[in-house]
Amino acid sequence: MVVVSEYIEFDTKGNADIIDITPDVSDIVASSGIMNGIAMVFAPGSTAAITTIEYESGLISDLQETLERLVPQGITYKHNEKWHDGNGHSHVRASLIGQSESFPLLNGNLQLGTWQQIIFIDLDNRPRSRKVLVQIYGEK
Repeated sequence: MVVVSEYIEFDTKGNADIIDITPDVSDIVASSGIMNGIAMVFAPGSTAAITTIEYESGLISDLQETLERLVPQGITYKHNEKWHDGNGHSHVRASLIGQSESFPLLNGNLQLGTWQQIIFIDLDNRPRSRKVLVQIYGEK
């Protein structure tokens, strides 16, 4: 069993900024030399999320609008009352989506659907510098 861990680093705009990280994850998988195993993608922090989507402008907009309908920014959150940082909605959204996803590797390739990309969502209410951990374990 081999384990390879690497970070992807980037800046975001905040406010449900959705970034396709599939090429970065694929590059790390390729350079790891691991042929069969699992790639785990993890966003440290409580206002970010990892999931998959068909990364196209209509669906990106649909997801952002759905997040606003499900967990709106403009309502009262106890978190905001305590910390006064205005990002209570960000924490709730991140909790619903989750901070990690795992993907099988077969013959050195991520097993994603034809229209499936791995995305990072910055749910905080301000731009941020972010890191995503990609940890790959398996056999060469």
